[in-house]
Amino acid sequence: MKLSHLIVSVALAAVGVQANAVNITGAGATFPQPVYSKWAGAYQKATGNQVNYQGIGSSGGIKQIQAKTVDFGATDAPMSPAELNASGLIQFPTVIGGVVPVVNIAGVKPGQLKLSGPVLADIYMGKITTWNDARIQALNPGVALPSAKITTVNRSDGSGTTHVFTTYLSQVSSDWKSKVGADKTVKWPNA
Repeated sequence: MKLSHLIVSVALAAVGVQANAVNITGAGATFPQPVYSKWAGAYQKATGNQVNYQGIGSSGGIKQIQAKTVDFGATDAPMSPAELNASGLIQFPTVIGGVVPVVNIAGVKPGQLKLSGPVLADIYMGKITTWNDARIQALNPGVALPSAKITTVNRSDGSGTTHVFTTYLSQVSSDWKSKVGADKTVKWPNA
């Protein structure tokens, strides 16, 4: 049995799916959706059972599994032991990935711009507002950075990606940690 079949089988068994189930439903984080889709196709081919996963965001997945409207949920932000106990749920990792800021700056080649964690936090705090700010320029000697305004983009829904990103910013910036913090939803200072 392939590892992906084994993982899907264990995952589905762990959430109490009956062996005769024809349709298995799940919802949650958008990040693992492509992987789950591939696994669902392989599982259906191997068993004849259909798996339908809706990428609606981590918070939505948690709400739906707690309400028992789906057979399994997925979140990029782990539930606390208290939340798990209160809901009678278990959790385990299925997919690992990272969050990477993306920039689009005229005249700057892909992969050319370097940003440190503290600088990234200051951008999202609204303390750094243009690409040619001295702190960004110091990290990128020899790169001609424009005086263009920085426009930040973030998710407004309950998102595991937001949790991962804001947890990182809280680790690299005490100012971010004290004023914004880490969670699935935050009040973005620069939004």
